[in-house]
Amino acid sequence: MKNYFLFIFAVTTAIVHAQAQAQSQFEMSYHLPQSISYNKNIPTPESVIGHKVGEWHVTHDKLVEYMKAVAKSSDRITIEDRGKTYEGRSLILLTITSPENQKNIESIRLNHLKITDPDVSIQLSVDTMPLVVYQGFSIHGNEASGANASLLLAYYLAAAEGPEIEKLLDNTVILLDPSLNPDGLQRFSYWANTNKSENLNTDSNDREFHEVWPGGRFNHYWFDMNRDWLPVQLPESKVRIETFRNWMPNILTDHHEMGSNSTFFFQPGMQSRVHPLTPKANQELTKEIGNYHAKALDKIGSFYYTEENYDDYYYGKGSTYPDVNGAIGILFEQGSSRGHAQETINGVLTFPFTIRNQFTTSLSTLEAGKEMRVKLLNYQRDFYKNANSETSKNSIKAYVFSDEKDDAKAFHLAEILNRHKIEIHSIKSDFNADGVNYKKEHSFIVPTNQKNSRLISGIFEKRTTFKDSLFYDISAWTFPLAFNLDYSELKTTVNVGDLITNLQLKEGNVTARSSYAYLMEWNEYYTPKALNLLLQKGLLAKVGMKPFTLGNRQFDYGTILIPVQNQSLNENELYSYLQEVAQSSNITLTGVTTGLTVGIDLGSNYFEIIKKPKVALIVGAGVSPSDAGEIWHLFDQRYQMNITKLDVEYISRVDFSKYTTIIIPSTRMKLSENTIKELMTWVKNGGTIIGYKDAVTWLSTNKFIDLEFLKSKVEAKNISFEQKEDFYGAQEIGGAIFETKLDRSHPINFGFKNDKLAMFRRTEIFIKPDSLSYNNPIKYTNSPLLSGYISKPNLELLKNTVPFQVKKLGSGRVVVFTDNTNFRAFWFGTNKLLMNAVFFSKSM
Repeated sequence: MKNYFLFIFAVTTAIVHAQAQAQSQFEMSYHLPQSISYNKNIPTPESVIGHKVGEWHVTHDKLVEYMKAVAKSSDRITIEDRGKTYEGRSLILLTITSPENQKNIESIRLNHLKITDPDVSIQLSVDTMPLVVYQGFSIHGNEASGANASLLLAYYLAAAEGPEIEKLLDNTVILLDPSLNPDGLQRFSYWANTNKSENLNTDSNDREFHEVWPGGRFNHYWFDMNRDWLPVQLPESKVRIETFRNWMPNILTDHHEMGSNSTFFFQPGMQSRVHPLTPKANQELTKEIGNYHAKALDKIGSFYYTEENYDDYYYGKGSTYPDVNGAIGILFEQGSSRGHAQETINGVLTFPFTIRNQFTTSLSTLEAGKEMRVKLLNYQRDFYKNANSETSKNSIKAYVFSDEKDDAKAFHLAEILNRHKIEIHSIKSDFNADGVNYKKEHSFIVPTNQKNSRLISGIFEKRTTFKDSLFYDISAWTFPLAFNLDYSELKTTVNVGDLITNLQLKEGNVTARSSYAYLMEWNEYYTPKALNLLLQKGLLAKVGMKPFTLGNRQFDYGTILIPVQNQSLNENELYSYLQEVAQSSNITLTGVTTGLTVGIDLGSNYFEIIKKPKVALIVGAGVSPSDAGEIWHLFDQRYQMNITKLDVEYISRVDFSKYTTIIIPSTRMKLSENTIKELMTWVKNGGTIIGYKDAVTWLSTNKFIDLEFLKSKVEAKNISFEQKEDFYGAQEIGGAIFETKLDRSHPINFGFKNDKLAMFRRTEIFIKPDSLSYNNPIKYTNSPLLSGYISKPNLELLKNTVPFQVKKLGSGRVVVFTDNTNFRAFWFGTNKLLMNAVFFSKSM
């Protein structure tokens, strides 16, 4: 009993202490430098948002309200609304500098951009040129200390008085992005605030610290937006990259959080994992800036670490993208309170404490920029000058890419390049390279002799040798492989045509009115969107199981046939509707006047009826939010197809008979035996179930599909205890690209022009091929590695295995993919595999 009372006393004491500590930490004096005065005409955050900073988690609407108020009250600040998130929230940006600089801000911006142009930068004097610093917060919405710290940063920069702040603002243009992920921040703040107790409960088991699925990390479609700096597929990323390219900052900071038992991390990270295209001087400057962070954190007694865990390899992260663009990217990771105050191994971690560290390092960044201004500007100038020199010695003079059967994929890659301000040209005329005939009307060419040459290399290169075998993120992202495009490295610029200044996707059309039938080749990217529109309209459509020739034109496997007769629309109505479909989907429909062909005639039984799909997606606890979100995004944004999200919480009450297809993203979900039985009955009655990654194992374990898996057996010999973690980490496939061989006659491969396909892989799920060769329509080649890292044992195991299988279960189909065909929304080249499984599974 005595021990019980001692325990109660200890817990009560900790809670009371946390309560008292938090109260003192809510005061502005806890955060702000006290050696200077502040302009009383500038509103404090509390006066606008209605609570002290750190007392509650600020919601995005209140954050925006304060930023508008502070901008209105200060001649140091301008604010702009750059666009909207998927949920309609404003993507604001504050530009902060001295009032005099504000008067000349556009000329300052244009003059700053000259430093990235080797032809004119040598003439510039950087001695009086302002430094540009981009400070971004909370791209992961549930890492909220950053966004909350931005309130203090905006107030400080507007209200601080004295010669030091004036010198800083005279010599710096600060681009303040207070919330890189408004939708995620709003979702998380709601959770943290609605679960907060008046008497702060620091017990880590409390509901406050355990968000419901999918959590606030992600945006509306559950994307991790800190992987989208290079692909630029999301609205938040598009405005962010536009801001970056419009200003070309010298420093970019990216404020995050990590596990609650950690302290504080700032870069540089692991030096063995820096991308080879990043200059050594970049890391040296990062380390020098880090000394300012260390000094500032030492002053307030905060612990920290550096040169561990995190790396600068994948250029799609916020702290790494600047490195290939002549800037210094800096990652901050604060141990997270995940609520308002939480017990950790280091004691009670309060939300205000995490905010103070983020604010402190925001100021130390600006202090470093002020002191290192000339050095950083010279580095930026040298970066582009040296890149230009390297390009002149590089044997690769241009990259050409094309898909004569699918203009949309090539367009979308060109669109990404355009967002990064990479110059794209047409080709002068048709030419042949690497056995590919590049046609003028379908091709793009990118000369390497332009200022973004290093970024171009980072987008197009293939790399298979590495200094380290561990990666914080993926090891390969070669974009033309991701888009499944024909592409070649050219040794000359002789084929470079006119600069493209108005990039547009080619319009769709119907070639001719027909009273007989229309044909739609399945190669084009947006054909699934078009087919869905036809089926949802109640129109009859069939898929051709074999190729044929009509007139002088060859039609490949998977050609869609739309008869004119026996439709719900008359001939004129059908033609008019097909025109709408073709234009909205950017595809071509061919009107024909006869069913007589060379090959299968249009009345052949080799044209099979396509049923209207009704698709569901399993989501919720145990399911990967990112994998699920990428599928939802693909259906909703790309193909404008409805997909019903079924949460595992209530899936036992769902009538599966409503659906033709159910997709299971990567998952370790736990369903009741009865639910699994009902799901299996649904498949046996004709349903199609599609499983990805860990769902493959789940489907196999629960007897939906019979598969034989191969396992890599690697023994740890001569490995010390210290090396153990690195040894096993090196056996993981963290994200690489591999070559597969296709059987194009199989419906899963309809629409693919070539018999080779680059596929992304990030799992160690190895499926042994079926004994019948025709059941292995996608198979890794004997030399599969195209780009990225894989251990030798895993590479040997991967050879000639299969990433896809489909098997009958009763009247239904079970389809499995070992890896994600929709990775991060930029893997356009394999999106059609999922669509083929949705539309054509009955033909498999």
